Amino acid sequence: MLKNTLLIQHFPYLGLFILLILGTLGLPFPEDAILILAGFLVANQTIRPIPAFLAIYSGLLVTDFLLFSFGKRYGRKLVEHKRFHRIISPERLLKIEEKLKKWGVLVIFLGRHLLIMRGQIFLAAGAIRMSLGKFLLADALSSLITITLWGGLGFVGGNSIQTLRKDVTRIEHIFVTILIITIVSVMLFRHIKNIRNSLGRP
Repeated sequence: MLKNTLLIQHFPYLGLFILLILGTLGLPFPEDAILILAGFLVANQTIRPIPAFLAIYSGLLVTDFLLFSFGKRYGRKLVEHKRFHRIISPERLLKIEEKLKKWGVLVIFLGRHLLIMRGQIFLAAGAIRMSLGKFLLADALSSLITITLWGGLGFVGGNSIQTLRKDVTRIEHIFVTILIITIVSVMLFRHIKNIRNSLGRP
């Protein structure tokens, strides 16, 4: 986890891109979490919006294309190997293929937002030899929505934390000011009282 933090810290845009790729390869880097992280970093002005968007957007398209190409190359051999049954079973592949044949790019467009089935749908799209142009068009448009949703969530969360920090700082300043005024008032009151006592006034 420390290595991932250092990667983002020193190479933020490349780091986000690589984490998306590694997540596709099966490592524990959920795509949605990375998008939220990107939005959070933008909100905190750690990274700039446009380069971050380009890194994330290209990362999504590349990872989705890899899944599509993998399905296209190996097709139904994927489900014949027991090792891949936990990713997509023969029954699941058949159902997704039927939906793809019936609804086409709409399944790609909507499926991109289904966390569990996303990879399965892209693999199945490649397995049935869907047109690469149609796949990329649907995926490119849908990815914009994905970035807006999850990246926006991270951005709002980052702004909320910043606002909370400002509020806490403002409260601390008010408290310190009141404390100083109270101390000065007490000292001034005692000083005046001592002067009166020394002069013998009540």
